[in-house]
Amino acid sequence: MTHAQLIRAAERWLRSHRCHIVLSEQTADSGEVPDVIGWRGNCHSIVIECKVSRADFFVDQKKSVRQKPERGMGCERFYLTPKDLLRDSDLPQGWGLLEIDKREVVMRVRSSRRSLCTLDGLRAEMELLLASLRRVEVRIEPQTITEFLKWKNRMAAYNGGQLPRGLVPVEQELLSGVLRRRLG
Repeated sequence: MTHAQLIRAAERWLRSHRCHIVLSEQTADSGEVPDVIGWRGNCHSIVIECKVSRADFFVDQKKSVRQKPERGMGCERFYLTPKDLLRDSDLPQGWGLLEIDKREVVMRVRSSRRSLCTLDGLRAEMELLLASLRRVEVRIEPQTITEFLKWKNRMAAYNGGQLPRGLVPVEQELLSGVLRRRLG
């Protein structure tokens, strides 16, 4: 099993556990680069670190964010590994363990029921989200994210630049509103 396969499995698992936003291997200035992180509708975040070997796991334990877990992202935190790679006693306090067993992700150890989220961790998550939004805005230029997110602009983009029949462009709506106010 490769690291990339574990990441794809982690993404699927988070989506199946009500995470509406899922990011993988995104960087920000905060220092932590979670393999996969997802957010539920209630802003509850879940981090999954994917490890293909015990050596990889033990190198991860030396990272500064593992040495000072209050700086880490995630209300819940998990490792995802091939089956039987780690022992329960290997896990840092509060972390859960997910394993791949015949292409299915199985929860072997639950993460701590108490939230591991701290103010520093929340700030790091916000930095990650903002860095990701900046990357999106660069790709959709000359539109702004706000313009892109407006449903009419998305509809036109999905239809090869044309709005579906019966929809009026935003600019025409604005112009007709101005004319109505002047004439009315």
